[in-house]
Amino acid sequence: MNRVVITGAGLICCLGSDLESFWERLLAGESGIGPITKFDPTGLRNEEAGEVVDFDWSRYADDEVDEATQFAFAATADALMDAGLTTRGARLSAAIPDIGLVYSTNFGGAYSWESFVVASRDASTGADEAANDFRQFQFQSASEYVRQELELGGLAATLSNSCSSGVSAVGMAFDQLRLGDAAVIVAGGYDSLGLSSLSGLSILRTITAEKCRPFDKNRSGTIFGEGAGMVVLEELDHAKARGASIYAEVLGYSLNNNAYHLTAPDKEGEGMVQVIQRAIGHAGISPDAIDYINAHGTGTQYHDPAEILAIKAVLGDHAYKIPVSSIKAATAHTLGPAGAIELIATVLATRDDIVPPTVNYETPDPDCDLDIVPNQSKPWPVTAAMSLSAGIGGNNGAIIVRSMD
Repeated sequence: MNRVVITGAGLICCLGSDLESFWERLLAGESGIGPITKFDPTGLRNEEAGEVVDFDWSRYADDEVDEATQFAFAATADALMDAGLTTRGARLSAAIPDIGLVYSTNFGGAYSWESFVVASRDASTGADEAANDFRQFQFQSASEYVRQELELGGLAATLSNSCSSGVSAVGMAFDQLRLGDAAVIVAGGYDSLGLSSLSGLSILRTITAEKCRPFDKNRSGTIFGEGAGMVVLEELDHAKARGASIYAEVLGYSLNNNAYHLTAPDKEGEGMVQVIQRAIGHAGISPDAIDYINAHGTGTQYHDPAEILAIKAVLGDHAYKIPVSSIKAATAHTLGPAGAIELIATVLATRDDIVPPTVNYETPDPDCDLDIVPNQSKPWPVTAAMSLSAGIGGNNGAIIVRSMD
């Protein structure tokens, strides 16, 4: 089996539209969550979200494409440039034409779907305009646009696996590279906020009416956001041959499903226990080798203690010796890209030996009694780290990376 490494990363979220500003703000304990401005949020459970506010599409292209596609393209282009596979600029041909793409999304072009519905009801709207909006909504539209503009001729796939979609995309790419079916794949997720998607999530009552407070005793739900997170995964020998800088090695991952409830987790955390155990087994390391866990940590009443329970069940006493933090109160829950953005934060923790904080933490919960790194980042030696994801429908994901130092 080939060894697989991460050689590039790109992201866009409410904390920033470039890697280093995102990381700086995250470590500073800032939150990018604020009032929704892109549409009227009246009637939603919370009128705040993780809205992207400093993104400039004109830096990349001037095409009129769905905002979610813009996020996916920009994060992909930035990741390829970070990996040294392209030069700076828009509409670049990659140095390796068979680079693959594995994307994940929860809502695709939700804004275009809303535009399509409005256009379809408006007798004055032309059929071509409505048809274009519908095409922009389709889940494969972002992948098609990026592949054409960057002239990428490798594997192309678009997944949708609820809130563990980002890990699912990276995992699929990892398998392809490990088996030798590709040399380079960009993997990750993207989503943009839309009134229809936020309305549905609001009805499910997963959204808090207050602040998102992961692992806090007074937590009452999560807050959703938007953006994209992409990593360049590369076969190790291929990366070495071209002299690439390497962030970390991907050791293993696992996916499963609780088969329990649409939104509520199994209170005993059995599905999460299994996915953590399998990821560690696939990585070929012991539980005691894990130095840091980037938790899913949504701030919902039932998920947070179930996740902590699962971590303790697998890691035992070692769970009390390492930091376990959630970045969702800083980035919001970005849905499709959540697992990829959190993986990027995990990788940067191995690079810099510092872990990001869990912000908005005020009141300790005896059921969440690990070191959740409250409110301030923590210098910490990180060699091997794990990022966890969980989602609606019971989907769980775990991925483990190790620094190459």
